[in-house]
Amino acid sequence: MPGTTNGSTSTKTMGVLTVGGLVAVTAYTVALGSNGWLWFIWVVLGLLTLGMVAARSS
Repeated sequence: MPGTTNGSTSTKTMGVLTVGGLVAVTAYTVALGSNGWLWFIWVVLGLLTLGMVAARSS
């Protein structure tokens, strides 16, 4: 079904963005020091990704 494929692709894209975001925020923290806003945004992105995975599996 096309809808299922799009949902799966969307969830995979969010997963890739979340992992990429973690790498970027970690690199920023190591290079320039911690930034609370960047970590907050990454946590929100992670929660959105988890929500999409949970919605897809139900």
